[in-house]
Amino acid sequence: QVQLVESGGGSVQAGGSLRLSCAAFGSAWRSYCMAWFRQVPGKEREEVATIDSNGSTTYADSVKGRFTISKESDKNTLYLQMHSLKPEDTAMYYCAADSTCTGRVNYWGQGTQVTVSS
Repeated sequence: QVQLVESGGGSVQAGGSLRLSCAAFGSAWRSYCMAWFRQVPGKEREEVATIDSNGSTTYADSVKGRFTISKESDKNTLYLQMHSLKPEDTAMYYCAADSTCTGRVNYWGQGTQVTVSS
């Protein structure tokens, strides 16, 4: 069993930065593929970035070069560093864990809101 708790969301002006954190409870998460998703009301949840157990990362085209996903296993924490934020980055951001790295999320956090004003 893995529990995920996000923090770090907030309101920021366009061009600003935020760092999201996801505290993971349950050591099994260290072998999982982890990801950040985001969702705007009325739209499907979008995968933003992923990181596997070896530290390999992937990013959505819309955030490449601006967002960085990372993790600190000894602190049981996943991060999403976001720079050069745009109003279109406004969304609820969710931390997710995929135990088999097949794209099927087993565990979701409760979400943290990011609002970027122009």
